[in-house]
Amino acid sequence: MTIVVRTSLDDLDDDDRAGYEAAYEQAALGLAEAGVPVGAALRRGTEIVARGRNRRVQEGDPTAHGEIDCLRAAGRRPGYADCTLYTTLAPCMMCTGTIIQFKIPRVVVGEAETFEGNLSFLAGQGVEVLLLDHQPSVGLMAEFQARYPEVWAEDIAEPI
Repeated sequence: MTIVVRTSLDDLDDDDRAGYEAAYEQAALGLAEAGVPVGAALRRGTEIVARGRNRRVQEGDPTAHGEIDCLRAAGRRPGYADCTLYTTLAPCMMCTGTIIQFKIPRVVVGEAETFEGNLSFLAGQGVEVLLLDHQPSVGLMAEFQARYPEVWAEDIAEPI
């Protein structure tokens, strides 16, 4: 698979736009809670079946990334072959591994400017990756990094 780049939400169909907007709303909620502003949503067909956000700070759980929180909210499922995962930031290796483990075939990513994540690895494993240049998501991360640089460093396991 390859990584397809779109420059705005206007380039998405209605279902993808709704899925991404749900993820972005979660990211904004996370920042309002003084948490890492990464949001996610899972769509099956035209229905958004789960939403989540990074809750590492709020729950004191180092594995509570946005994508993981979203999948926990989705609960047990027999499969994900008909699902799309939306995330506001390129997934880390833990979240990338989870996407691959559950065979989620398609991921729409808001931005990879703040953190480049593992998009090439996902694509190399056959996941369809749609990358946006969603500047509001970049803005949330910039505000968070300015306000809480030590928490961001902790989230990506980098010393400040």
